[in-house]
Amino acid sequence: MNVSEFDFDLPPGLIAQAPAERGASRLLVLRRHSAEIEHSTVARLPDLLRDGDLLVVNDTKVFPARLLGTRVPGGGTAECLLLSKLDGDRWDALVHPGQKLTPGARMIFSSPASDGELHAEILAQHFHGRRTIRLWSDHGRSVDALVDSIGHVPLPPYIKRAAEQSDRERYQTVYARERGSVAAPTAGLHFTPEILSALDKRGVQRTAITLHVGYGTFRPVRVEQVETHTVDTECFSISEASADTINRAKAERRRVVSVGTTTTRALEAAGRAGRGVITPQSGWTDLFIYPGHVFRIVDALMTNFHLPRSSLLMLVCAFGGRERVLPAYREAVARGYRFYSYGDAMVIL
Repeated sequence: MNVSEFDFDLPPGLIAQAPAERGASRLLVLRRHSAEIEHSTVARLPDLLRDGDLLVVNDTKVFPARLLGTRVPGGGTAECLLLSKLDGDRWDALVHPGQKLTPGARMIFSSPASDGELHAEILAQHFHGRRTIRLWSDHGRSVDALVDSIGHVPLPPYIKRAAEQSDRERYQTVYARERGSVAAPTAGLHFTPEILSALDKRGVQRTAITLHVGYGTFRPVRVEQVETHTVDTECFSISEASADTINRAKAERRRVVSVGTTTTRALEAAGRAGRGVITPQSGWTDLFIYPGHVFRIVDALMTNFHLPRSSLLMLVCAFGGRERVLPAYREAVARGYRFYSYGDAMVIL
């Protein structure tokens, strides 16, 4: 299957640079069995779902993983994007400038709002600017607390502006609980307490799983054949209570409505391992979902609009059918829908 089969024309002006008011975005509804398209709003989602549906969300929490500081000694600028914690005080990170930040090099990070400093040392050098680093603080301060104080929200590369203070709240779901993502599960950014309350009143059940979104979610597909692409591993966990809730919905033939590609990836990874049954677990997944994947858990999908030729678009096409999803994308472009992380949404029923 050629990657070019997942291309479409997207005017740059449709790439959302700032969020709409939470809950006010447009919603394209695609009926995957009839290819019928309806234009609605996120606030009307409760009317589109039905009593007994199970909404599954990703409760990961984005942390301010972008650190700006200086090299020690010398004082030249340094930038570090924390990707994931490895063990103890070691982290996987991207650094800049890479040619100067080799093993043994040190950095220091601080901010006027913080009462402490973060120190970093490069331990190992890998490909494409990737490093293993050690992070520590003086005076016994918590590293996580200093990262939260000093760090900046790591907005996606297609948002061409600096992160603002408001992004700390807006680039986060209202139900975020488990700290660990460097990118938001963006389909969830649309929900408000009022929409969640309306879903409850509608009889839509809700449960949460966790998948910590890594920077690999933005990695472009650089191969020509879909099957030769690989995706980065990401950490996920499903509690016993959530596993029981999902299995009960499947046993009772109620729809499992997945909020986002991240939630879908975790559910399908667990469903594949359990042959259609979810077991409580914590682990890593490198599952790449593209057309031909047999969905064992997910019955409906809410998601934002994704990049052309991206692995996330391939996942959506696997669920909704490329012959239906791409025409829906073209209609969204024609009607001026906003794309990507801070953009509008679609739901495939």
